[in-house]
Amino acid sequence: MERGKMAEAESLETAAEHERILREIESTDTACIGPTLRSVYDGEEHGRFMEKLESRIRNHDREIEKMCNFHYQGFVDSITELLKVRGEAHRLKNQVTDTNRKLQHEGKELVIAMEELKQCRLQQRNISATVDKLMLCLPVLEMYSKLREQMKTKRHYPALKTLEHLEHTYLPQVSHYRFCKVMVDNIPKLREEIKDVSMSDLKDFLESIRKHSDKIGETAMKQGAKNSQSQSHYWIKLGSGQPKFPACLSNRHMEAQQQRNLDNIISQQPRIGSRKKSKKDAFTSLDTEIESTSPKSEQDSGILDVEDEEEDEEVPGAQELVDFSPVYRCLHIYSVLGARETFENYYRKQRRKQARLVLQPPSNMHETLDGYRKYFNQIVGFFVVEDHILHTTQGLVNRAYIDELWEMALSKTIAALRTHSSYCSDPDLVLDLKNLIVLFADTLQVYGFPVNQLFDMLLEIRDQYSDTLLKKWASVFRNILDSDNYSPIPVSSEELYKKVVGQFPFQDTELEKPFPKKFPFSEFVPKVYNQIKEFIYACLKFSEDLHLSSTEVDDMIRKSTNLLLTRTLSSSLQNVIKRKNVGLTELVQIIINTTHLEKSCKYLEEFITNITNVLPETVHTTKLYGTTTFKDARHAAEEEIYTNLNQKIDQFLQLADYDWMAGDSGSKASDYLTDLIAFLRSTFAVFTHLPGKVAQTACMSACKHLATSLMQLLLEADVRQLSLGALQQFNLDVQECEQFARSGPVPGFQEDTLQLAFIDLDNSWISSPSGTGQHTSLTMANLLANICVSTQ
Repeated sequence: MERGKMAEAESLETAAEHERILREIESTDTACIGPTLRSVYDGEEHGRFMEKLESRIRNHDREIEKMCNFHYQGFVDSITELLKVRGEAHRLKNQVTDTNRKLQHEGKELVIAMEELKQCRLQQRNISATVDKLMLCLPVLEMYSKLREQMKTKRHYPALKTLEHLEHTYLPQVSHYRFCKVMVDNIPKLREEIKDVSMSDLKDFLESIRKHSDKIGETAMKQGAKNSQSQSHYWIKLGSGQPKFPACLSNRHMEAQQQRNLDNIISQQPRIGSRKKSKKDAFTSLDTEIESTSPKSEQDSGILDVEDEEEDEEVPGAQELVDFSPVYRCLHIYSVLGARETFENYYRKQRRKQARLVLQPPSNMHETLDGYRKYFNQIVGFFVVEDHILHTTQGLVNRAYIDELWEMALSKTIAALRTHSSYCSDPDLVLDLKNLIVLFADTLQVYGFPVNQLFDMLLEIRDQYSDTLLKKWASVFRNILDSDNYSPIPVSSEELYKKVVGQFPFQDTELEKPFPKKFPFSEFVPKVYNQIKEFIYACLKFSEDLHLSSTEVDDMIRKSTNLLLTRTLSSSLQNVIKRKNVGLTELVQIIINTTHLEKSCKYLEEFITNITNVLPETVHTTKLYGTTTFKDARHAAEEEIYTNLNQKIDQFLQLADYDWMAGDSGSKASDYLTDLIAFLRSTFAVFTHLPGKVAQTACMSACKHLATSLMQLLLEADVRQLSLGALQQFNLDVQECEQFARSGPVPGFQEDTLQLAFIDLDNSWISSPSGTGQHTSLTMANLLANICVSTQ
């Protein structure tokens, strides 16, 4: 029932639609009928429509027939026209059918294409959504990949910054993805890994710095030496009329030696070159440095490679040798991670340990200068690094920490130097050590470390240096005195004359005579004089760069020179004088030499004055004791001359062979006495150049000793009896002695002064048969009584 109703309703709707279409066809212009006909074919009831159309056509035909009947002619005409329209309609129908078929055929492909387009647009929407999601994830993946690459190349601080950006900026945008959760879980592990690896790099840096502290210190001390290489020269002059010249060894020997010493002090290891890098480049910002650092340089252990350069290239700064980036990176990493205090404590603790190792001197440091040099280089290298860290980081180390380390270093260094320098017996080594200490102190002073205690300690070493100099010069003087021939220096030409005068200030009208001629002194005089000057030079070299006033330098030189004269030279002269094999000729020459050296003391005073520019009249100026030294040596030589003369006389007297019971006397003096007198004459002839009083004293002493010795011959215990002939012979010998005294062997005696030495013998003789003497019997009785008493 319902189905029938539905069919009926549909039929009615179809019929209404067909009716509407028919009305449109009837009312629409022929040119616009296409859309109407198309609506017919779009539906499925075109058959019924055709029936409807046929029915309508029949209805119209009937109406037309009626009308035709009414208007036949018009009807005929209308039929004719209608037939035409019918043919046209049929043709149009065919065209529409053909067009529909073609349209269906062509539309089939279009429908397929439209389906494909629909699918493509769906895929496009999916791709677009996927791209949008990937655009959110790709930065995260790229940052994570960058993080891994930075950690692989050990660029830890950039890795830490990347990790922060990844955690706070990128991951929150894609936090709902599973891989993001994995990344979030790995972030603490990555931070700890960066922290551990950066600490490992710091440990490598500290180990490398410990190993290379000596190289860093050597470079810093080279730079310090270069800055202070210009040295002032002292000027002196020797005596009046002598030209001034620099206070260095003759012919610039001292200046060359100073340069060699400086070279020995600061370089006996391979020279270090430099990269040409300015301080501005060295201290660029950390971020720029880290971003531009290559993987290779990131793995450096702290010491940059340096290339060898020509000798005239500039010495690099010590900081330019060191790559401090591991410290900076680790400091920043720990600061970012909130563990800066932990890092600071660790760094300071490790550096304190290294400081103690650096300050521990090797046991054999005192043997060579290299030992001291390496020790100082390590200390300088340590504090150069710490000073650089102090000024390039904010609070990693502070001034209190540096001062604490320096106080410890200063006390340990001074104690080590006092201990090891006490073993030094070579003054050249002590001087090199002093120069090295000065360079060490000056280098550290540039970096702001107080070094006054080092210079105070150098004053202690100065005393030790003076002792070693005295020992060295004792050997020098001993060699000079041992090798001297103790003969006046002969000169045969003007050149030789000027050479000797240039070495020793001497003026004498006697030397104006034509060549050949002789100086009164032997070669040891100019040699000793020049060695005294060399000693003064040596003392002066030690006082350089000690920041002493001219007065202090002058006082030091004079005191050391006085020790040289009163202790060393005096001892050497005394040893020569007291030697068993020294002869009278040598002793006479020593007296002459010491006389001239005594006169030269004023030139030594001038020499020191011109060096130090301190006038001798200045208050508290120490005077030279050379005059006393040479006087004492001369007096000792004089005493030795007297002793030697007496010993020679004793040797001759040992040849005396008196026959005290001889019946007759000879006609001349005894042979031994004649030889003795001849010896005395020749000896006193040598005394020509001696000071008058010395020669006179020696002659008087010899005559007195001879007279006393002759008297002792008479009073010997073995002489129990005397014959008149023996006494007469003895009287002849005494007369020979008196004749010698009267002959004036040494000028300057008054008429009978020398003969008084034999007066006791004169009063003891009995008159000889020849009547040569006039003596009383009382004198003879006294003599016999003396003889009897002595023989009992």
